[in-house]
Amino acid sequence: MEKEKAVSVNVRAEMEKLSPEQLKAVKEQTDLEVNLLQDSLNNIRTATARLEIATSALHDLSLRPQGKKMLVPLTASLYVPGTLHDAHQVLVDVGTGYFIEKTMPQAKDYCERKISLLKSNFDQLVEVASKKKSIADEAGAVLQAKVKQLAATTSQG
Repeated sequence: MEKEKAVSVNVRAEMEKLSPEQLKAVKEQTDLEVNLLQDSLNNIRTATARLEIATSALHDLSLRPQGKKMLVPLTASLYVPGTLHDAHQVLVDVGTGYFIEKTMPQAKDYCERKISLLKSNFDQLVEVASKKKSIADEAGAVLQAKVKQLAATTSQG
């Protein structure tokens, strides 16, 4: 915590040396970076939710008996009728159109590892986004102070 305060004071001191135009550019740049990080966080949330749904589907599939008639999802809204022949072997989408045949335990493990990785990445991005947001806020505060100071000197002179 002490280190973060020291860094914050140091950042503010550096920002106070900048001109209003430079501060505005810093604020705009960091705001843009924060928005990009927010988009990445949303994408990670979506991917994690999909993997959790896939894990649940694998669990449900493992409980069904062979020869069971069912609807097979081709997309989120398109299903076709099918028959379950082997619930022990499944195809896993590993990205960019590639599928790998895995056993049920391997597929569940794959999903759990991907979820764990995504959650770790999510936590790291939240930390980076928080730091960027505080820099943007700091730049905005320093910019406002400089604009007020300029307005005060202009009105006096």
